[in-house]
Amino acid sequence: MFSPMTPTFEELPQEIPIFPLTGVLLLPKGVLPLNIFEPRYIAMIDHALKHDRLIGMIQPRALLDEDQKISTAPLSLYNIGCVGRITNFSETQDGRYEIMLSGLNRFRMFDNQLTADGFRKAQVGWDNFREDMNFDNAFQLDRDGLNRILKQYFETHQLSACWQTIKETPNHMLITALSMICPFSAQEKQALLESPTCESRAECLRTMLEMAVVSNDCCESTRCC
Repeated sequence: MFSPMTPTFEELPQEIPIFPLTGVLLLPKGVLPLNIFEPRYIAMIDHALKHDRLIGMIQPRALLDEDQKISTAPLSLYNIGCVGRITNFSETQDGRYEIMLSGLNRFRMFDNQLTADGFRKAQVGWDNFREDMNFDNAFQLDRDGLNRILKQYFETHQLSACWQTIKETPNHMLITALSMICPFSAQEKQALLESPTCESRAECLRTMLEMAVVSNDCCESTRCC
């Protein structure tokens, strides 16, 4: 039965549908837009809308070929993901779903199986991430230092930003948004997801930004030589 309310930590289920997607990161308090067009994932959204609107986002450990995608055996997935709740959706004329998934809580996956409709359900636990629904803005962040490296990173990757919005965004919301939208590798995205706290994620994020800028500078120097 559909519940109109976001579940509490104690109400999180032990089984959830999962959406394996490489390089896509959902974090608690983050918002992820998704365009759903594959029949099995349309069936997954139909299932979620009829129940608790929960979808678990998780990354494959490697890119999957077609044979692996349709295998009935458990996929090779990272065992840490994040569940989100569908907070907005629309159906398009060509049969797709456009949804907004709001991140709630990370989970540890123990097993997963293929359903008759072609999507997967996973058995999950939540105990290691009990504070995900409660984190706040109460940590120190070197905004000036972050902005300097962020401007270099955005310039390197030809990304645009509204710096006034960045300035006004609370610490935890900024770190969450940057972690989700920056074009890091799948392994880097997973490291950000698995960071124990938002503060440690901020440190991890800054390190990744600095490494990317230094790597680009080294490549530019090599080409000049």
